[in-house]
Amino acid sequence: MKTLTLEAPAKINLTLDILGRRTDGYHDMRMVMQAVSLGDTVTVAEAAGGFSLLTEGISLPAGKVTLEQRAADAFFHRLGRPVPGLEVRLAKQVPAYAGLGGGSADVAAVLRCLRTLYAPDLPRQALEEIGLAVGSDVPFCVRGGTCLAEGRGEILTDLPPLPDCAIVLCKPDFGLPTPELFARLDGADLGPRPDTAAMAAALARGDLAAAAACLGNVFERVLTEEEGEEIRSIKEALLRHSALGAAMSGSGPTVFGLFDDRQKAVRAKEALEGRYRQTYLAAPVKILEKME
Repeated sequence: MKTLTLEAPAKINLTLDILGRRTDGYHDMRMVMQAVSLGDTVTVAEAAGGFSLLTEGISLPAGKVTLEQRAADAFFHRLGRPVPGLEVRLAKQVPAYAGLGGGSADVAAVLRCLRTLYAPDLPRQALEEIGLAVGSDVPFCVRGGTCLAEGRGEILTDLPPLPDCAIVLCKPDFGLPTPELFARLDGADLGPRPDTAAMAAALARGDLAAAAACLGNVFERVLTEEEGEEIRSIKEALLRHSALGAAMSGSGPTVFGLFDDRQKAVRAKEALEGRYRQTYLAAPVKILEKME
């Protein structure tokens, strides 16, 4: 029986800029995305018939077609063949609705498993195109590493990797509604934009301190006073504990800090997790093609 288990790394946004709303209702993005070692574990196994998803660490609403099933349907539609019986097992570690792309990472891991098991010659570009039909972050999560992402997030350009560092991720105990945040952006005065070009240049030089100085996310500019106060408090705590820089990831509310010393990062994690139970220590992850 065919079966494969892969890790599904989460992502952070080193920069995130919104260029404007498109005629199709989506927004044009320009951002630098980075895969991190905090991740879920996904196992895909051939089964007698139908599609089933078994989860640990998260409860799913009953009666809804999951993103994982949509991904399998899209994958086999691309191959022009019926979907075989599949059992997907998902062990969650990445917090949901956190701005870390956990759901997209799981979908990408399912697609990577299916390609290895059923279509090993399928180009990665084709797998990214299949992923885009399920979610805008899925193409990056298929690829991993460090990328400039444009368009909806599907136009990817590989960048030099983020230098080795420790990353502390801290999710406060509230959620931020992504559609509402996008709506807040429309017509808002966002002030100075994240300098994505400077971030790319810092990565090209392998300069972690310069990269940390370029962190930025326009979603932070449209938070409510209460939301913004909590995000700023976490960023300030990370910086007090020697983070080189800190920012919110994606549409939040997770905040991350970059550290050039792992022990300093451990101390920062310990200081934060007394108040924020969803606090994690991670590291950058390189291109996922090399992991398969």
